[in-house]
Amino acid sequence: MNHRAPSTPPCTGFDSPLGLSRRQALKSFGMGLGSIALADMLSAAEGGGRHAESGIEAPPVKAKRVIFLFQAGAPSQIDLFDHKPQLIKDHGKELPDSIRKGQRLTAMSGNQASLPLVGTPFKFAPHGDSGAWISDLLPHTAKIADDLCVVKSMFTEAINHGPGVTFMQTGSQFPGRPSIGAWLDYGLGSLNSDLPSFVVMVTKGKGGQPLVSRLWGSGFLPGKHDGVRFRADKDAVLYLNSPEGIDRANRRRVLDKIRELHQLQLEATGDPALETRIAQYEMAFNMQRSIPDVTDLSDEPESTFALYGEDARKPGTYAHHALLARRLAERDVRFIQLYHQGWDHHGNLPGGIRKQCKETDQASAALVTDLKQRGMLDDTLVIWGGEFGRTNYCQGKLTATSFGRDHHPRCFTIWMAGGGTRPGTSHGATDDYSYNVVDGGVHIHDFHATLLHLLGIDHERLTYKYQGRHFRLTDVHGHIVKPILA
Repeated sequence: MNHRAPSTPPCTGFDSPLGLSRRQALKSFGMGLGSIALADMLSAAEGGGRHAESGIEAPPVKAKRVIFLFQAGAPSQIDLFDHKPQLIKDHGKELPDSIRKGQRLTAMSGNQASLPLVGTPFKFAPHGDSGAWISDLLPHTAKIADDLCVVKSMFTEAINHGPGVTFMQTGSQFPGRPSIGAWLDYGLGSLNSDLPSFVVMVTKGKGGQPLVSRLWGSGFLPGKHDGVRFRADKDAVLYLNSPEGIDRANRRRVLDKIRELHQLQLEATGDPALETRIAQYEMAFNMQRSIPDVTDLSDEPESTFALYGEDARKPGTYAHHALLARRLAERDVRFIQLYHQGWDHHGNLPGGIRKQCKETDQASAALVTDLKQRGMLDDTLVIWGGEFGRTNYCQGKLTATSFGRDHHPRCFTIWMAGGGTRPGTSHGATDDYSYNVVDGGVHIHDFHATLLHLLGIDHERLTYKYQGRHFRLTDVHGHIVKPILA
């Protein structure tokens, strides 16, 4: 893939040479540079137009919000979406050298004396007018085939989970970069003053590779852009409620006094962390009312639970979080991230993947259907996928009833729905063994560039200056995948 450097200077980041806070710097310059950056972002937020300083056409806004259904552990594309009859035919044969081409394997299977090919034991069939080939493990997803844009040609350099998940969520394999939601909150701001702009939910009680808070962190951006995790407890957000005996009026008076003190200190020191602290106090006060409202499902009709499944009644389940995601989207939360662990099937894949699909298939399809019924799918981008794919050969011993698949970064599948993507589309292709991309490759940087484009952002211009250089989600790479745009 040929990557290109930014063709225009970044304008959305702002770094004062005097070490001033953004607020002080904008004030000092009479809002000159600040108004340029603000107008630049507002032109995108309002549906496109020309960038203020350069006259460059801003991408039109297709999506207002994103729901990312992240399947942590890496689902097997071969057993779900990438139908390979030749692989089934050659089941049990050795992985051909002409396919592997000397590429490195993980330490978990690289020392195996044999690498037997494993065709899927699950049945595939074409679905919908689009004829999308989908496994019988996903009967509910198959029903929405014509709403999906299935990308079969994703690839990454990451070969292990930590770097892989970090890459997908932050645009870098190395910890410390801002996550997607943090970039969006920084670049576009919030659509709702009563809820966080970036909400994270993790399915309760799942094993698998650990998920750490830096995956939804703000990195080197101000801390106010961190994702807020909702938990499956009586208090969805920790430390939100007031202590016993403190009513809302008293709480308001206390916050007003604290704000006055912080404001005095801010004027004296210019410390941007104080701005973050003021904003967090105010958001927490608003959330004391908004969080109980959004997490109370008592106003949902029985038809909702029939659509999402009975698990939607159980806090902490994937189905419950999918329903909450719709409720958060209705209230204009900008970026909603669901994590569901358990897809890391190095052994007993047939049993493990059945369980995973049973937990996620109905609710994933229900979310798309629900958004569509409510007229929200057009401006809500739904994404389903993991950090990489699985191998076409067996890890460990291949038996008549069981096998495992190792990590595979060279090709994997995700799907997208709504938000300006082209429905009923299958993009890209892999070889006959689902080992290498042969057409329409989509790197993670390309995926991020396209995601930002759908939100009305030029990925080369959403930047932040840190340690002497301008950083962005796509680093110095990324191409918009135009064939998947509606």
